[in-house]
Amino acid sequence: MSLDQPTFDPPSLTPGPAPSRAPRLRTLGLVALGLVAGVGGTLLLRPAPKHDHEAASAPTPKKQMFQCPMHPQIIQDHAGTCPICGMDLVPMDGQGTTVAGLEDHAAVTIDHERQQLIGLRTEKVAEGTVSGELRALGRVAVDETRVRKVNVKVEGFVEKLFVDFVGKPVAKGQPLFSFYSPEFVSAQREFLLALKTQKALSGGSLQASGGDLLDSARRRLTLWDVPPSAIDHLEKTGEVLKSLTLRSPISGVVTVKSVVEGARLTPADIPFEITDLSRVWVLVDIYEAELGRVKVGMPAELTVQASPGKVIKGRIAFVDPVMDPKTRTAKARVEFPNPAGELKPEMFGEVVLKGQGRKGLIVPLDAVLDAGTMKVAFVALGNGKFEPREVTTGTTVGEKVEIRSGLEAGEEVVVRANFLVDSESRLKAALAHLSQKGASTEGAKAAPSQPAPSGHQH
Repeated sequence: MSLDQPTFDPPSLTPGPAPSRAPRLRTLGLVALGLVAGVGGTLLLRPAPKHDHEAASAPTPKKQMFQCPMHPQIIQDHAGTCPICGMDLVPMDGQGTTVAGLEDHAAVTIDHERQQLIGLRTEKVAEGTVSGELRALGRVAVDETRVRKVNVKVEGFVEKLFVDFVGKPVAKGQPLFSFYSPEFVSAQREFLLALKTQKALSGGSLQASGGDLLDSARRRLTLWDVPPSAIDHLEKTGEVLKSLTLRSPISGVVTVKSVVEGARLTPADIPFEITDLSRVWVLVDIYEAELGRVKVGMPAELTVQASPGKVIKGRIAFVDPVMDPKTRTAKARVEFPNPAGELKPEMFGEVVLKGQGRKGLIVPLDAVLDAGTMKVAFVALGNGKFEPREVTTGTTVGEKVEIRSGLEAGEEVVVRANFLVDSESRLKAALAHLSQKGASTEGAKAAPSQPAPSGHQH
């Protein structure tokens, strides 16, 4: 037998020592286990395929939500009935999506039956003339340029009063009171003496001096408010008047009386004040935002409760250049004629300032809702859908308001029941924010956390 051929020895039936093949089999098993461990480790260290990452990062499809048409706060993730009214829930088709720039509002859909139920009504945005009128409450006041105070130039005593109560109408030149003054009597005597001296020196070289002396005495009486008629009477008759009669400088009514018969008067006293009420002022408060529309000379109309149906026409005479820091307004003085005395100081009336009109967009005042930091109108898009729109308003005249931005001519806006539409719009926006927040939270929980790759990558 050749040495290259293996030999087979049959097992001995007699007990004896273990064969020498066992160590070799043990060695082969350890090598096989090492190869399996190496291959498994290599597979574990290999990066995951690209499509596995994409599948893990792909967004979870948005779940269809269902909502009650009558109770929009009822939202479920499956079809069913409303637990409040029992109506079938309808699929939400993105109605709760907020509008750009209006995070607190969302577009809403209201079917025809619900519109009739809540009395919803729309009206088109119209192009027209924006009136330049400005309405304000006015207060009648005295025209300060038509007030005169009566005083005396010398000391004396009141002998007789001809006007004895406040409010009495007087005419220009009407006697007010008679006034005795020793200085007035002395001035008359000096005038008579100067008159005699002038006559005595007439025709001589001192004639001019006599004339100067007479003129000085006459001027003194004139400066004391002695009327020219009294001076002429004194010059003709030579009779010295005991008292001087003071007369009203203007026609009007007595608004101040601070004197009685027998009272002593000095040049510092003001016994009477006369006010001409044939023309009056009406004071109007103009707010800062409206000052640009108010100009001197602008026509105005006034109505008062004392004369219902009567319109008095006037014009702006003055606009105060300084604003009141408390009310943030400036006073405008509107001048009105008052020949019959119908307008009395401290009366109140409605003033309409007639400014020039201009072209613009006009909607009913009820179409605009004040949302705090902005103004909102709801535009009808058709099929019962209404979209909130931020608008900028301008002039308000009566029941109409000017729209400067946010709307276009021909669009329909909600003018009735818009408070209900606004409430539903705000509710849908709030629910949309909550659902988005909940979806993002569920997505974060569902997405598996990916371990950071480590080691060398190929």
